[in-house]
Amino acid sequence: MRVHPGQVLARIVAWTRRWQAILPLLAAELIVWLGFGALLPVMPLYFTAHGVELQTLGVVVAAWPAARLIGEPIFGWLADRTRRVPLMVIGNISAGVFMFLPLVFVGVVPFSILRAAAGLATAMYDPAARGYITDATPPDRRGEAFGMYGAAQMGGLLLGPAIGGVGASVFGGVAFIFVFGALATFLAAAAIAIRVREQPHAVGERSRPLELTEMGGQPDHLQARSARASEGGDAASDSPAAAPASLVNRWLISAILFTIGGSFAFGTYEVIWSLYLQRLGAGLELIGFTFAMFALPILVLSPWFGRRVDRSSLTPFLVAGTSLPVAAALAYTVIRDPLLSVPLILVESTGAAVGGPAVYTVIASGSPVGRSSTAQGIVGASGTLAFVVASLAAGAAAGIDIRLPFYLFAVVMSVVSGAAFVVGWPRLRERAATMAAAPA
Repeated sequence: MRVHPGQVLARIVAWTRRWQAILPLLAAELIVWLGFGALLPVMPLYFTAHGVELQTLGVVVAAWPAARLIGEPIFGWLADRTRRVPLMVIGNISAGVFMFLPLVFVGVVPFSILRAAAGLATAMYDPAARGYITDATPPDRRGEAFGMYGAAQMGGLLLGPAIGGVGASVFGGVAFIFVFGALATFLAAAAIAIRVREQPHAVGERSRPLELTEMGGQPDHLQARSARASEGGDAASDSPAAAPASLVNRWLISAILFTIGGSFAFGTYEVIWSLYLQRLGAGLELIGFTFAMFALPILVLSPWFGRRVDRSSLTPFLVAGTSLPVAAALAYTVIRDPLLSVPLILVESTGAAVGGPAVYTVIASGSPVGRSSTAQGIVGASGTLAFVVASLAAGAAAGIDIRLPFYLFAVVMSVVSGAAFVVGWPRLRERAATMAAAPA
């Protein structure tokens, strides 16, 4: 069937209008992850080159999530009770400063302090950003929205290592990578300050009313919600399945358990991945390439899987999202050629592309009205705790056998994911039945 240029243009305009509230934030997220992606492959190597032992490396890496563990619930609570845009701007600016300073202050103690400070800065930004996306998108589009959110992150992770590698070659050292990382977060802060428009939180009396003429337009679902609220309606009643009244609910507990499993992977790999490949004989170019390959399936597939998540049962996506990373972790331990890590990392990343939007949908389903950033902060803190434990455990286990952390992660993710399915199964089954009964 022939598609006319006018139809293509109309689709682009319709898509842009649908996502106009979150597109600037997605662009900022891409910029942030350009810097983060450039830094991620080199940080463990930089730390160990400046006197950090392998066992101590876990402590340095854990300082970042440990600070997030404290900060995310606090800043998530704050983001539900104040304007989110200033929190996102200040968080990014602060993170940029602390990304640069390891070039100036070196050693275990300075590295740990600066990593902790950067963790607090990102704890200020992340719950506000995810809560913003939750409230700025209708419930039946949140899987797709968070799929694009993950794709924006992975777009940065895909391009960041390449930019960092080329810049380091041209300018003769890793200092460029730290400077680039800092500048990227500053640019993201500017983009948020200029382009992201504050949205009224999806909450009745909890949030101070915002002047729409001052803050810009709202998405259609929030306009309707605001109209109902002004008429005395229930702000939570726009969904057939009412939002939970409490943060203690099956959806959110299940999301916490799924997040613990995924974050245990990140904590493990941030400590050992670059070092493991280096021991297999990989150079910095291949190490950076593996990070880019991890980003590729998420960048390409997450929005598509997000749309599928919005229209069907969550269970198959959650199963794939947990089983593929476990299978890849076990396979990593038997390879002897570092090039074989590339197809395995594509398998692992496909699991993240499938499971990520589903987990974000579980979080959104368990968020009480007006407390989306608080819920995001609590889930983020649980994942951060897992990151801390994984970082410390990976450093200690790698001192015994560099492959041991992979086995440990596989066991932990299998156990907590199984528990998540047990806790969330009644809600997952109800949602699947609702989706099956809905008209096509």
